[in-house]
Amino acid sequence: MAIPDYQSLMLPLLGIAAEGETRVPAAAQVIADRLGLSEDEREEMLPSGKQRLLHNRVHWAKFYMTKAGLIDSPRRGVFVASAAGRDLLATKPARIDVETLKRYPAFVGFYNQAGDESVSAEQSHVAFAAASSDATPEEQIDAAYAVLTKALKADLLVRVLEQSPAFFERLIVDLLVAMGYGGSHDDAARQLGKSGDGGIDGIIDEDRLGLDRIYVQAKRYAVGSSVGRPEVQGFVGSLVGLGANKGVFVTTSTFSKQALDYAKGLQQRVILIDGARLTELMVEFGVGVRASRVIEVKRLDEDFFGDDG
Repeated sequence: MAIPDYQSLMLPLLGIAAEGETRVPAAAQVIADRLGLSEDEREEMLPSGKQRLLHNRVHWAKFYMTKAGLIDSPRRGVFVASAAGRDLLATKPARIDVETLKRYPAFVGFYNQAGDESVSAEQSHVAFAAASSDATPEEQIDAAYAVLTKALKADLLVRVLEQSPAFFERLIVDLLVAMGYGGSHDDAARQLGKSGDGGIDGIIDEDRLGLDRIYVQAKRYAVGSSVGRPEVQGFVGSLVGLGANKGVFVTTSTFSKQALDYAKGLQQRVILIDGARLTELMVEFGVGVRASRVIEVKRLDEDFFGDDG
């Protein structure tokens, strides 16, 4: 089953906290057992890969209920239901969510910054709207990042297709060097696009000493077209003729299923990079893109507030 959103976890989490002191990992384990989550679901990560999804949602459920005064934290990393939390459970609510928490002045005060006049009504409304979402703040950040990145990749592919074949070759050089290949940019630039050997568009050193080489085919095809098995087979034939065992075939379009299946069964190590993977690598290694806005999300440093003894 799907992992419930963090608001849906508030009621079961408060019930666990009412049973005695607990911690987020322990509470997440109890919830996972009660929901019958699979091992894969228990280990599912946020898109950022920084934290388990279930633990993240349990954390935020606890955080917001703490701000409402329903949960107390007697010591570091430990929490338990407060008297107010037990009173709420005694009413046997069908659900606890952000709307429920808004009944508690402490929760409203948390978003209004305890009467801070610099916080406008609009800002408070936005904050409440964000908290009312089924997604945790980290999930909202990851989702927004994914949308922006998807749009960026689409724009990148359009711009690459607008450029000349020579520009595309230079792009591949820049990307491979950014990924750590080629020894130096000058060496890579001299070798790529100048072998003139049939299906080979270029050669690039795998390391700075040139102990091994990677042969490259770079084809700028229009979106909607597909590179088939014959093209990949021709590239592999060139590798065999050169006694090479490593190759990279890069295209701005896609590869057919036959081409992908063929590449999987080769003795040579041949990597096929389509337009989607190309733009993904460009974003990852900072080729053709630059940072527009950097948001640093900080967490509480528990070690800083550790026991003095």
